[in-house]
Amino acid sequence: MQSVTPPQHDPAPSRWSYRIHRWWLTPFYRRALRVGVPALAMFGAVFWYVSDEARVTRITEAVSEAREAIEERPEFMVKVMSVEGASPELAQAVRETLALRLPMSSFDMDLDAMRQSVKKFNAVADANLRVRPGGVLAVEITERQPAVLWRHADGLSLLDAEGNMVAGASLRADWPDLPLVAGEGAELVIPEALALIAAAAPLNDRFRGLVRMGERRWDAVLDRGQRLLLPEREPVAALERLIALDKGRDMLQRDVTIVDFRNPRRPTVRLNTNAVHELRNIRDIESGGQPE
Repeated sequence: MQSVTPPQHDPAPSRWSYRIHRWWLTPFYRRALRVGVPALAMFGAVFWYVSDEARVTRITEAVSEAREAIEERPEFMVKVMSVEGASPELAQAVRETLALRLPMSSFDMDLDAMRQSVKKFNAVADANLRVRPGGVLAVEITERQPAVLWRHADGLSLLDAEGNMVAGASLRADWPDLPLVAGEGAELVIPEALALIAAAAPLNDRFRGLVRMGERRWDAVLDRGQRLLLPEREPVAALERLIALDKGRDMLQRDVTIVDFRNPRRPTVRLNTNAVHELRNIRDIESGGQPE
């Protein structure tokens, strides 16, 4: 009797088993199964949870309450505002402009917008705002310093050394220590004006101010109605030469009304009326005529 041989098990994998094994060895499918499937499941759970409007409302309210609880903590509350580096008038104007109702949370303050509001003042060169420990809002101001008094068609104004407006002024007598400049366009060339004022230091006792002529050049005004007409180019050098000439010849001590130095190579002078009459009388006498 013949024995029946049991069927042998085929060790080769099936087609589907082989394909699944190959897919598993692919990085994309392994990453998709390990990361993508859990993420998709989590997204589905979140979408299902927030699809209920009542749940969303409760979450929003809880977040808002938690935020308010943090923002209104004592360490985040601003109780006092200090304005530093400004005159009392400017400090009061800054307080009125910001108009803060203290105490308030520092989270409710837009410091950058407040800084821009403070910098709109003519007298403010720069400003910095920060909240200090202890609930103090510090407004640190760099104030423009007036360098000249500018007389123009609308009145008097204070300008800094760069020609920026500082403030208006009422009377010349309120600012006796500031040099006076006048004329249309003078505010655009204040650095040059200050250089001329420095060069005119030897004439300080007689110097009254500068006048911008035709928005091109300067006249230096002295006492006794004397004017020094300066050239458009290199006026500082011309003024220094004129002062050196005066030291040698006492030209400005004479009855001169105008010294025209617009052409430094050919300066001219204009005498006042009395001096002209006297000069004519002298010439008449020398020529044998009768004096006027």
